Amino acid sequence: MPNMRMRPSSLIAILGLLAVLGLLVAIGYGSGAVGPRQVVVLLTGEADAAVRQVVLDLRLPRALAAFGTGAALALAGALMQVLLRNPLADPYILGTSGGAAAFALTAMLAGATGAIVDASAFAGALASTLLVFMIARRGRWAPARLLLTGVVVAAGWSALVSLLLAITPERNLRGALFWLMGDFAFADNPLPCLLVAGAGTAACFALGRSLNVLATGDQQAALLGLPVRGMRVGIYVLTAVLTSTAVTTAGTVGFVGLVVPHLVRQLAGADHRAVVPGAALAGGTLLVLADTVARTALAPRQLPVGAITALVGVPLFLFLLGRGQRDAT
Repeated sequence: MPNMRMRPSSLIAILGLLAVLGLLVAIGYGSGAVGPRQVVVLLTGEADAAVRQVVLDLRLPRALAAFGTGAALALAGALMQVLLRNPLADPYILGTSGGAAAFALTAMLAGATGAIVDASAFAGALASTLLVFMIARRGRWAPARLLLTGVVVAAGWSALVSLLLAITPERNLRGALFWLMGDFAFADNPLPCLLVAGAGTAACFALGRSLNVLATGDQQAALLGLPVRGMRVGIYVLTAVLTSTAVTTAGTVGFVGLVVPHLVRQLAGADHRAVVPGAALAGGTLLVLADTVARTALAPRQLPVGAITALVGVPLFLFLLGRGQRDAT
């Protein structure tokens, strides 16, 4: 099997270029009559008002929201894998998305819309994170304890979500299901997600050496003078903010936080000064392209973007898992 490793600087440059190309694809294709040729005309400043509205008011905000969400999920996945020292950890494993879904569906059942539903989802994600952390901290800290606590809490949220769906009126059921499976149809303000993802990426890049040390184990990190407890709490809080922001923006989008960090580590190694920006760029690009497929494959009907990421993520993860086993033998 050929070596997939690349120089980190080369990988980041390639991923940056792919991110720009992905955004151009997203704004150039859709269910309407505006295509790549009209986008080129827009870039030259000669497009009419209708083209400007479609590209700048509809497609571009949605593409940027998808990029910010994908970057946040991929970064959260990389951090969770450091926190739990488990390559199968992802940002939803601690019940964050379940809490967001339960609170958002409750708000929908109460007749709320728009910003109130978003605020409810954000509150639910943070509440679930706080609950898991408080339960897991009782007794001696251990990554396995945190992981098991999160799995149990996530199962509880899943049961509550099923109950809420069972009593949701039929006229609201389709919207609720699409939100649960991932949907950017109402993501018209990408700024919060982009800011959170950008700030998180910058902070984690600055702490890249500390993340490398923490990934070796708590005892080794403590011997090297790293404030292990403070780092754990900081990673947990940042992961919660990243995940809750992503869930608030697009609902539940799986596999991005699980697969993307794996892929970047295969290409760049375990140095988080390369993994962090690489995961953010790759995650954002993947979700931009997945959302483009979701809204164009059966246009004018839209597919849930979470289903597209799962269709891509499952075989890709199995491939990476199989390759890792072959390399280990």
